[in-house]
Amino acid sequence: MLPDQDGQNTGGGGGGGGESEDPSVSLFREYLRLKTVHPEPDYDAALGFLGRISEELGLPMKKVEVCPGKVVTILTWTGTNPALKSVLLNSHTDVVPVYQDHWKYDAFAAVKDAEGNIYGRGSQDMKSVTIQYIEAIRRLKAAGKTFPRTLHLTFVPDEEVGGEKGMETFIKHPEFHKLNVGFALDEGLANPTEAFTVFYGERNPWWVIVRCPGSPGHGSRFVENTAAEKLRRVINLFLDFRERERQRLNTSECFTLGDVTTVNMTMVKGGVAYNVIPAEMDVSFDIRIPPTVNLQEFEEQIKAWCKEAGDDITYDFAQKGMNQNTTSTADSDPWWRAFSTTCKSMNMTLKKEIFPAATDSRFIRAAGLPAIGFSPMNHTPILLHDHNEFISESVFLKGIHIYEMLIPALASVPTLATEA
Repeated sequence: MLPDQDGQNTGGGGGGGGESEDPSVSLFREYLRLKTVHPEPDYDAALGFLGRISEELGLPMKKVEVCPGKVVTILTWTGTNPALKSVLLNSHTDVVPVYQDHWKYDAFAAVKDAEGNIYGRGSQDMKSVTIQYIEAIRRLKAAGKTFPRTLHLTFVPDEEVGGEKGMETFIKHPEFHKLNVGFALDEGLANPTEAFTVFYGERNPWWVIVRCPGSPGHGSRFVENTAAEKLRRVINLFLDFRERERQRLNTSECFTLGDVTTVNMTMVKGGVAYNVIPAEMDVSFDIRIPPTVNLQEFEEQIKAWCKEAGDDITYDFAQKGMNQNTTSTADSDPWWRAFSTTCKSMNMTLKKEIFPAATDSRFIRAAGLPAIGFSPMNHTPILLHDHNEFISESVFLKGIHIYEMLIPALASVPTLATEA
């Protein structure tokens, strides 16, 4: 029998056979079992769970319906000087789908194996961070701590499907402005080494559809100027650029994935029958562009590729991110100084990067607010959206301690010149 296979045993130790599991781990596993999974996430279950947490922590809870059926939950710990800018601890409640046949265990059973690894969709992305926030605050409140700045915990929906009906809308809502946010923490990524990765910016996602019209005809003939010929040239031009960027990444020790532009062909559409040459074929690309790239110049490059590939080729965007704001990591910045010096005091090695994909941090930065992406998971393979996503019990518990140190430091940043 697989250890803890049914996911119900909350026993501690390595494999679920013991009788004393840390309550923080038990709470985490309970949260993992909530099926907030797309395409039909059970957000009501998450709201009920957070309502119970609100009562346990003695923190008022506010629910803001930003779109029909899409609720942002806010827990607030008011500071001793609530006029100061607040600190936002953000997390999302939704998770991506699973291919259950490829998992060792039920992806929503929160199984803990003999080595203490806790499996579950969202264990890295990002239900672990949610519970780490909660448990760090539980410990700080139990110790009687208070801080000058107010802390807000926000739990948002729909991050995994683009955030349009989550943070993107909430950031423009009057209730967000009432939070008076000065600095935000959001999710990051695991790191398989001793270091902890910290993200101060993100690449812009561009989802491009290129439409290639051509001469139709019978499938038995050499028709000139077909859509497929144009399509092939478009694909070659985009993927040749992809290869150049891949070579840049692989030949420079200074580059990370967030520093280069990735291009991936994701969809091809066209045709009605085997023996009919189509009048149009479309190809779609997922492009991620770092903040160091001039976006206007890059779009001009796309125009040039389309023109080179043939007449009457057009393109448009399913998504076109244009925000290139980054968060300061200069030692003179008070928020970064509080974050980095606290990590240094715990002998943590920080690796600063541009996030290679997209998180809700991009909406926070677009509003002109500093945001750091950080998930305290070192010695952990990056498994977000992957099969058999897991985090070890020891790494999870260490993360609570890290936030137990970071939260007081950030909530105690001295009054800024703009606040005086």
